[in-house]
Amino acid sequence: RYTTFIGQAYSPTSTLTSAATITPDFTNGNTYKVTLAHNAALANPTNPKDGATYTIIVTQDGTGSRTMSFGANYKWSGGTAPTLSTAAGAVDILTFISDGTNMYGTSNLNFS
Repeated sequence: RYTTFIGQAYSPTSTLTSAATITPDFTNGNTYKVTLAHNAALANPTNPKDGATYTIIVTQDGTGSRTMSFGANYKWSGGTAPTLSTAAGAVDILTFISDGTNMYGTSNLNFS
């Protein structure tokens, strides 16, 4: 089956809550944002769909210097996860394509 769109198709941005462990539930859409107020571990997401693309916009809080580690299902080019920007207010964009289990990621860093 195919769906044809004329114009835009989107899902509104959902907000993730900063915590020591953040577990995205991808049931709620494809685009997420989080402002880090903790050093965080991004746990493997729940409900990823094979072939879906997901984006997480990560912003440092006013303190900055927050770090993020990633669950085992996040896969990165060269096998190395990105080091997020640490300046207060810095923005990093993480984009993933899912095979239903693994999240194949790219990063665009240091929007400030």
